[in-house]
Amino acid sequence: MEFTTKISIDDLNLFYGDFHALKSIQLHIPQNNVTALIGPSGCGKSTLLRTINRMNDLIENVRTEGRILIDGQNILDPSMDVVTLRQKVGMVFQRPNVFDQSILDNLLFGMRIHRQMRSRSQTMDLVHKSLEDVGLWDVLKDKLRKNARTLSLEQQQRLCIARVILLTPAIILFDEPCSALDPIATMRIEELLKVLREQYTLVIVTHNMQQAARASDYTGFLYLGELIEFGPTAHIFTNPRQKMTDNYISGNFG
Repeated sequence: MEFTTKISIDDLNLFYGDFHALKSIQLHIPQNNVTALIGPSGCGKSTLLRTINRMNDLIENVRTEGRILIDGQNILDPSMDVVTLRQKVGMVFQRPNVFDQSILDNLLFGMRIHRQMRSRSQTMDLVHKSLEDVGLWDVLKDKLRKNARTLSLEQQQRLCIARVILLTPAIILFDEPCSALDPIATMRIEELLKVLREQYTLVIVTHNMQQAARASDYTGFLYLGELIEFGPTAHIFTNPRQKMTDNYISGNFG
């Protein structure tokens, strides 16, 4: 596997109290690609994802060991500014977390929190670009004062992605972003991922193996907190090196 590494995870261990949730994870995530994390429920996929922007810090009794390097900087270093990190590493959740406010206020929420507001013309240029990037500008350009909760679930999820994009991240994490969507909306979000990877490094957790096969360039298979196998998605799904990977993809367990 030859690629430019964006995220380098080195001997990562994570504990919830006495429970060893992630075990000696070694992983190099490529830049400007879609990397999928697959595995049964409770195997550590979302936990691993959330270490990349330190969201696990918000959970009591969490202890993390090892290193996660982003552009050569160890984000687990105690001196790391977590606010700055979460600006660089955005996150999109399972269900669209839009606020009971206008579409425009939803978009500008992150910019206000991170004190990135510009002049009105500059701000609206950024809003235009972010909505265009997620395929919503033509639909919403005359409805920015409309309440965001009136949008379809797919549009809400796209809006959440646009809100992340406005902060100009380098990496976007997706924690099962299509689990609340119907098959047609899911297909559209998957197509969007293929467009976004041109500008961003994307990591997606999914329970849907067909989605991983369709939408990702690289796939990591986790089981009981261990990374069993990682490689190009086509190889993982057609010629895995590990028997356990083959059994999981074949539906023999999980």
